[in-house]
Amino acid sequence: MGRFGRSWQLIKLCWGVLGQDKELVVFPIVSGIAVVIVTASFIVPGIFTGYWESFVGNDGSIPASMWVLIVLFYLVEYLVIIFFNAALVSAAMVRLKGGDPTLGDGLRGAWSHIGAILGWAAISATVGLVLQALRERGGFAGAIAAALGGMAWNIITFLVIPVLVVEGVNPIEGIKRSASLLKKTWGEQIIGNAGIGLIFGLICLAIAVVGIGLGVVVINAGVTSAGVAIIVVTVLAIVVVAMLSATLKGIYSAALYQYAVGGDTGVFNEDVLAGAFRAKGGRAPFGG
Repeated sequence: MGRFGRSWQLIKLCWGVLGQDKELVVFPIVSGIAVVIVTASFIVPGIFTGYWESFVGNDGSIPASMWVLIVLFYLVEYLVIIFFNAALVSAAMVRLKGGDPTLGDGLRGAWSHIGAILGWAAISATVGLVLQALRERGGFAGAIAAALGGMAWNIITFLVIPVLVVEGVNPIEGIKRSASLLKKTWGEQIIGNAGIGLIFGLICLAIAVVGIGLGVVVINAGVTSAGVAIIVVTVLAIVVVAMLSATLKGIYSAALYQYAVGGDTGVFNEDVLAGAFRAKGGRAPFGG
């Protein structure tokens, strides 16, 4: 089976899990809503009060006091995203072990490791800030370095959340454990993650091109309200697809962790999961 074939097979298997537990998609939805609320709570008051403008110097520099707010914003955003990702993984783990998870199972699983999740959010936010600063201040070379650094970081920490919620370790140990597991399961590419992202990205692109294009045509034809309605529905459809993609990625990370530690993944075809991280020439890129 080729790379795309394994990706497609894995997506169908993930979809089968989601079909059994459709409520899992609630976690990315709530996460998205919470992120919007957090963002608005930081930005909107400052816009109406002129608070943000008062902090920017005449030379356009940002003082230390504003950097404190920026760091706090990053921390809260990451905490929200990671918490609900952990809840999704916790619920998926229940299903993969043969149980029938509820939303409460996922939330309780995440909350029981809130300390580790907060620590992981702090580390992730710090890395995110460093990469963002590198992109903005490093020119073209900085942008390339940030992209490569972000890719490497995502690969190394791919299994951190499953490790945190299952093994109950601290974030530093979670990073080490994730890297250790990837030594055993690394391959030509992360078929599940890249495959889901590619296929759902193409679906979103197709929806955007057709929907927005049709909306613009209708607006130009003089039926403005109908054209706007088409564009709104298109945006909502893209959001739905994005939520499904995020849910499937969470299920995949839980299943891959189970496979990496030698556990029974139940509903998953282990041959497909093995192919997702098949090492080129049988060698692991991290050594060992």
